[in-house]
Amino acid sequence: MSRRLRTGIIVLSLLAAALFSCLDHSTISRKRQPKSEEHAKAYDLQKYHDGTFTVVNVVDGDTIDIDIADGDDNHTRIRLWGIDTPETRNPKTGVMYFGPEAGDFTSKLALGKPVHLYLDVENRTRGKYGRLLAYVKLPDGRFLNEVLVAEGFAYADLRFRHSFYNKYKQLEASARSRKKGLWEKVTPEQLPKWRQRKKPNLLGN
Repeated sequence: MSRRLRTGIIVLSLLAAALFSCLDHSTISRKRQPKSEEHAKAYDLQKYHDGTFTVVNVVDGDTIDIDIADGDDNHTRIRLWGIDTPETRNPKTGVMYFGPEAGDFTSKLALGKPVHLYLDVENRTRGKYGRLLAYVKLPDGRFLNEVLVAEGFAYADLRFRHSFYNKYKQLEASARSRKKGLWEKVTPEQLPKWRQRKKPNLLGN
């Protein structure tokens, strides 16, 4: 066998080995992707669920930061599960009706205080923007999520199912009937876009 032929065979063998290696790694990567998501959820549950942390910042009525690092961030951002308060920092909507009041109310109840977190074990632990989804228990034993809805500072978020979906819906109905908070004067045009798409009665059940 000539030297040129041997060299050609060796080169082809190396290229084939490299190709199989790439295909193998690609297959493994695809297979591991769902498993890594499960691991991320398990990690969140172990790190945050049933734990006590201090609120160090209130972004708006339904979003807070707590004093524990999350990846490269010094703090963990929490999005309150199951509720939606009017926006105050969204450039697409601007400051919405009753948004500042909701932010002030959350600050009064939670800023600088120790809160107890509960994740929805039967659901995902992260939202669209990577924020941790949680039910936040205040030092007085009440849940911040529930208080915001019951006092008319937040809407029950009907876009996403969670463990207290029906309870929050009932709390909102009660706040509406008593004209608590934003429900005293809010108009259909002032509701969030997702709520405006709810028909036929924008301010009803």
